[in-house]
Amino acid sequence: MYAAVRRYEGVTDSAEAARLVNEGFVPLMRQVSGFVAYYWIDTGDGVMVSTSVFQDQAGADESVSRAADFVRDNLASLLPNPPQVMAGEVVASA
Repeated sequence: MYAAVRRYEGVTDSAEAARLVNEGFVPLMRQVSGFVAYYWIDTGDGVMVSTSVFQDQAGADESVSRAADFVRDNLASLLPNPPQVMAGEVVASA
């Protein structure tokens, strides 16, 4: 399995960002080949984190690309700063 984690700082409206992600982005993630799971986390203080899990690296890479497009097209005013993106192989899980 592979995962991609994106950390967004300076979120201007976490409730609206969550609504748009849930209604618009989650369905896009489910369409990516090898989809396992997706999580959108509000850590407070204007920080939100997304975690995408896929069966292979191609799916994780695709999620990063789709996330960039979705943020640009739908969330730019709510997520004004570029995310910190990390991705790699899942080497332990429970």
